[in-house]
Amino acid sequence: MEVVRLGNPILREVASSISDVDDPQIQTLIDEMLATTLATDGVGLAAPQVGRSLRLVVVASRPNPRYPDAPMMEPTAMANPRVVRYSDERLFGWEGCLSVPGKRGWIPRYREIEVEYWDRGGYLQRRVLQDFVARIFQHEFDHLEGLVFLDRVECPSHVVSEAEYWERLEQLDRDRELSDG
Repeated sequence: MEVVRLGNPILREVASSISDVDDPQIQTLIDEMLATTLATDGVGLAAPQVGRSLRLVVVASRPNPRYPDAPMMEPTAMANPRVVRYSDERLFGWEGCLSVPGKRGWIPRYREIEVEYWDRGGYLQRRVLQDFVARIFQHEFDHLEGLVFLDRVECPSHVVSEAEYWERLEQLDRDRELSDG
Protein backbone atom coordinates (compact mmCIF):
# COMPACT_ATOMS: atom_id res chain seq x y z
CA MET A 1 0.00 0.00 0.00
CA GLU A 2 1.12 3.56 -0.53
CA VAL A 3 2.04 5.35 2.71
CA VAL A 4 0.71 8.91 2.89
CA ARG A 5 3.13 11.61 3.94
CA LEU A 6 3.05 14.54 6.31
CA GLY A 7 0.91 17.24 4.75
CA ASN A 8 -1.89 14.84 3.82
CA PRO A 9 -4.89 16.00 5.93
CA ILE A 10 -5.84 12.43 6.91
CA LEU A 11 -2.80 12.34 9.21
CA ARG A 12 -4.35 15.16 11.26
CA GLU A 13 -7.82 13.61 11.65
CA VAL A 14 -9.08 11.67 14.64
CA ALA A 15 -9.77 8.22 13.20
CA SER A 16 -13.20 6.59 13.31
CA SER A 17 -13.98 3.44 15.29
CA ILE A 18 -14.34 0.11 13.53
CA SER A 19 -17.79 -1.36 13.99
CA ASP A 20 -17.06 -4.89 12.72
CA VAL A 21 -13.56 -6.38 12.82
CA ASP A 22 -14.87 -9.44 10.96
CA ASP A 23 -15.80 -7.33 7.92
CA PRO A 24 -13.88 -8.78 4.93
CA GLN A 25 -12.70 -5.27 3.98
CA ILE A 26 -11.16 -4.82 7.44
CA GLN A 27 -9.52 -8.25 7.25
CA THR A 28 -8.05 -7.36 3.84
CA LEU A 29 -6.87 -4.01 5.21
CA ILE A 30 -5.11 -5.81 8.09
CA ASP A 31 -3.35 -8.15 5.63
CA GLU A 32 -2.30 -5.25 3.43
CA MET A 33 -1.05 -3.20 6.41
CA LEU A 34 1.01 -6.14 7.67
CA ALA A 35 2.52 -6.64 4.21
CA THR A 36 3.26 -2.90 3.91
CA THR A 37 4.95 -2.86 7.31
CA LEU A 38 7.19 -5.72 6.26
CA ALA A 39 7.94 -4.29 2.79
CA THR A 40 8.90 -0.85 4.16
CA ASP A 41 11.05 -2.07 7.08
CA GLY A 42 8.55 -0.60 9.51
CA VAL A 43 7.77 -1.90 12.97
CA GLY A 44 4.21 -0.60 13.05
CA LEU A 45 1.61 1.12 10.93
CA ALA A 46 -1.69 2.91 11.52
CA ALA A 47 -4.61 2.88 9.09
CA PRO A 48 -4.49 6.68 8.57
CA GLN A 49 -0.96 6.23 7.19
CA VAL A 50 -2.41 4.22 4.32
CA GLY A 51 -5.25 6.65 3.71
CA ARG A 52 -7.92 5.01 5.88
CA SER A 53 -9.25 7.04 8.81
CA LEU A 54 -9.97 4.00 10.97
CA ARG A 55 -8.85 3.05 14.48
CA LEU A 56 -6.61 0.21 13.41
CA VAL A 57 -2.89 -0.30 14.03
CA VAL A 58 -0.45 -3.10 13.47
CA VAL A 59 2.52 -3.59 15.77
CA ALA A 60 5.17 -5.79 14.19
CA SER A 61 8.51 -5.38 15.95
CA ARG A 62 11.44 -7.24 14.42
CA PRO A 63 15.04 -6.40 13.60
CA ASN A 64 15.31 -4.71 10.21
CA PRO A 65 17.54 -2.13 8.49
CA ARG A 66 15.62 0.82 10.01
CA TYR A 67 15.50 -0.71 13.51
CA PRO A 68 18.33 -3.28 13.78
CA ASP A 69 17.91 -3.72 17.56
CA ALA A 70 14.13 -4.14 17.58
CA PRO A 71 12.89 -7.19 19.50
CA MET A 72 11.04 -9.99 17.70
CA MET A 73 7.31 -10.30 18.26
CA GLU A 74 4.36 -11.83 16.51
CA PRO A 75 2.82 -9.13 14.27
CA THR A 76 -0.40 -7.99 15.91
CA ALA A 77 -3.41 -6.12 14.52
CA MET A 78 -5.26 -3.97 17.06
CA ALA A 79 -8.70 -2.56 16.29
CA ASN A 80 -10.15 0.26 18.39
CA PRO A 81 -7.17 0.21 20.77
CA ARG A 82 -7.10 2.20 23.97
CA VAL A 83 -4.60 2.71 26.73
CA VAL A 84 -5.89 1.46 30.09
CA ARG A 85 -2.83 2.43 32.15
CA TYR A 86 0.43 4.30 31.77
CA SER A 87 3.48 3.74 33.96
CA ASP A 88 5.00 6.70 35.78
CA GLU A 89 8.34 6.19 34.06
CA ARG A 90 8.99 7.81 30.69
CA LEU A 91 12.03 7.13 28.53
CA PHE A 92 13.46 9.02 25.58
CA GLY A 93 14.22 7.17 22.37
CA TRP A 94 14.74 7.80 18.68
CA GLU A 95 11.70 7.46 16.44
CA GLY A 96 11.17 7.66 12.72
CA CYS A 97 8.00 7.44 10.71
CA LEU A 98 7.13 6.14 7.28
CA SER A 99 4.88 9.21 6.87
CA VAL A 100 7.74 11.57 7.78
CA PRO A 101 10.63 10.17 5.72
CA GLY A 102 14.17 11.37 6.26
CA LYS A 103 13.70 12.55 9.87
CA ARG A 104 14.19 11.07 13.33
CA GLY A 105 13.16 12.53 16.66
CA TRP A 106 14.24 12.05 20.29
CA ILE A 107 10.83 11.39 21.82
CA PRO A 108 9.65 10.70 25.39
CA ARG A 109 7.25 7.76 25.77
CA TYR A 110 5.90 5.80 28.70
CA ARG A 111 8.08 2.77 29.42
CA GLU A 112 5.12 0.51 30.16
CA ILE A 113 1.47 0.71 29.17
CA GLU A 114 -1.52 -1.55 29.48
CA VAL A 115 -3.72 -1.61 26.39
CA GLU A 116 -7.04 -3.03 25.32
CA TYR A 117 -8.00 -3.78 21.72
CA TRP A 118 -10.03 -6.10 19.52
CA ASP A 119 -7.87 -8.67 17.75
CA ARG A 120 -8.49 -9.68 14.15
CA GLY A 121 -10.57 -12.64 15.37
CA GLY A 122 -12.99 -10.25 17.09
CA TYR A 123 -11.84 -10.98 20.65
CA LEU A 124 -11.16 -8.30 23.24
CA GLN A 125 -7.52 -8.47 24.37
CA ARG A 126 -5.71 -6.79 27.24
CA ARG A 127 -1.89 -6.67 27.25
CA VAL A 128 0.96 -4.98 29.02
CA LEU A 129 3.52 -3.58 26.57
CA GLN A 130 7.00 -2.49 27.60
CA ASP A 131 10.00 -0.62 26.26
CA PHE A 132 10.35 -0.60 22.44
CA VAL A 133 7.02 -2.37 21.80
CA ALA A 134 5.25 0.14 24.09
CA ARG A 135 6.96 2.91 22.10
CA ILE A 136 5.70 1.46 18.82
CA PHE A 137 2.15 1.25 20.12
CA GLN A 138 2.19 4.82 21.44
CA HIS A 139 3.60 6.09 18.14
CA GLU A 140 0.89 4.30 16.13
CA PHE A 141 -1.86 5.25 18.58
CA ASP A 142 -0.88 8.91 18.10
CA HIS A 143 -1.72 8.52 14.40
CA LEU A 144 -5.26 7.55 15.39
CA GLU A 145 -5.49 10.84 17.30
CA GLY A 146 -4.19 12.95 14.40
CA LEU A 147 -0.67 13.31 15.81
CA VAL A 148 2.77 12.52 14.41
CA PHE A 149 5.99 12.02 16.36
CA LEU A 150 7.09 15.59 15.60
CA ASP A 151 4.24 16.79 17.83
CA ARG A 152 5.95 15.03 20.77
CA VAL A 153 9.39 16.62 20.31
CA GLU A 154 10.30 18.66 23.39
CA CYS A 155 13.11 20.66 21.78
CA PRO A 156 13.68 21.59 18.11
CA SER A 157 17.24 20.25 18.28
CA HIS A 158 15.76 16.80 19.02
CA VAL A 159 14.84 16.42 15.33
CA VAL A 160 17.63 15.27 13.04
CA SER A 161 17.99 14.02 9.51
CA GLU A 162 18.11 10.28 8.94
CA ALA A 163 21.77 10.64 7.93
CA GLU A 164 22.64 12.51 11.15
CA TYR A 165 20.81 9.86 13.19
CA TRP A 166 22.94 7.06 11.66
CA GLU A 167 26.12 9.10 12.15
CA ARG A 168 25.27 9.53 15.85
CA LEU A 169 24.70 5.78 16.23
CA GLU A 170 28.00 4.99 14.51
CA GLN A 171 29.79 7.44 16.83
CA LEU A 172 28.19 5.77 19.87
CA ASP A 173 29.40 2.38 18.61
CA ARG A 174 32.94 3.74 18.14
CA ASP A 175 32.88 5.28 21.61
CA ARG A 176 31.74 1.96 23.12
CA GLU A 177 34.51 0.08 21.33
CA LEU A 178 37.10 2.50 22.66
CA SER A 179 35.80 2.23 26.24
CA ASP A 180 35.62 -1.59 26.04
CA GLY A 181 39.07 -1.96 24.45
